[in-house]
Amino acid sequence: MTIEAHLATLEKKHGVLEEELHEALNSPSCEDELISELKRRKLRIKDEIERLRSSAH
Repeated sequence: MTIEAHLATLEKKHGVLEEELHEALNSPSCEDELISELKRRKLRIKDEIERLRSSAH
């Protein structure tokens, strides 16, 4: 897998997590633990994206 393809996959996952987080934040029955986990996963992916972008340049 090329770096560009890997970046595209990570960006897609980041977008899906963004949607899940948005839904969770708008759901009154959603637990804070789930919201925290989604934020952590999203941040890990964002960090990986940034790391790959900086190593590609």
